[in-house]
Amino acid sequence: MDDLKFILTYDEKSFVLIECSIDNDEIVIPSTYKGLPVKFIGDYAFSNCSSLTYIVIPESVTSIDSGAFEWCTSLTSITIPESVTTICGWAFQFCDSLTNITIPDRVTSIGEYAFYGCSSLISITIPDGVTSIGDGAFAGCSSLTSITIPDSVTSIGRDAFSGCSSLTSITIPDSVTSIGNSAFAGCSSLTSMVVDNDNKYYDSRNNCNAIIDTSSNTLISGCKNTVIPESVTSIGTCAFLCCNSLTSIIIPDSVTSIGDDAFLDCNSLTSIIIPESVTSIGACVFQCCDSLTYITIPESVTSIGIEAFKWCTSLKS
Repeated sequence: MDDLKFILTYDEKSFVLIECSIDNDEIVIPSTYKGLPVKFIGDYAFSNCSSLTYIVIPESVTSIDSGAFEWCTSLTSITIPESVTTICGWAFQFCDSLTNITIPDRVTSIGEYAFYGCSSLISITIPDGVTSIGDGAFAGCSSLTSITIPDSVTSIGRDAFSGCSSLTSITIPDSVTSIGNSAFAGCSSLTSMVVDNDNKYYDSRNNCNAIIDTSSNTLISGCKNTVIPESVTSIGTCAFLCCNSLTSIIIPDSVTSIGDDAFLDCNSLTSIIIPESVTSIGACVFQCCDSLTYITIPESVTSIGIEAFKWCTSLKS
């Protein structure tokens, strides 16, 4: 253990691992050091330890701090003990060899970008105690095929599952009161999006296969088989961002506005009809829709945002 560096925490009752310069493939962190428990894996403690493949965290640890294991690109396995209550932001970002992980039952929140870019992560279990999933927490987990959001979760952050291109279905429990912009952007394999019937804030009415903010009647996220209900009044920011299997969609007469980036990079979309009810088209709405050949903009539209049709290279009419 001579190559591990520790410092005493301010309360003088426990140690925090703050730096680790190792050449080993595997490591077991001690539960005590100089007679005191090791309670925290400090900020960026193992950051960029690219040769590290396996690590065991002792039961004495309660917190994995910011960036603790970021860029551990060879890490394939990690054991997180039940004693851990906090996984901070960026804790495992770009651990792109990590295939699965179990989050302990005592964890209540998953920090922002905690597993960002873990492109080999196939499955993950979120325990019932978690109340919030931070911004970008699982963004770029392109191998993740399924995930269960427990009933304890009340908020899903911005970009939380953005770029999870292998994710096929998602269910929003009745406990969720907040979903951030682009939460499911780029989930190009999504075919099913369901909101629990008892959720008071969001729904997927009429089996529309999308998530709708009931307070504003705004469609905030959708997938490639979405049917937009007649009651929806607006399509929100990034609602169909990177839904690259979407070939066509009907916008009902109830919609009055289409938000920024709503159909950005939907590169299989060939045609779209905007109804007379729409008065504004946001920025970059159809940018990079390079299969789009035809579009009708009604006289009701008074504003078209910047780069709304940029790189629509097949647009003829």
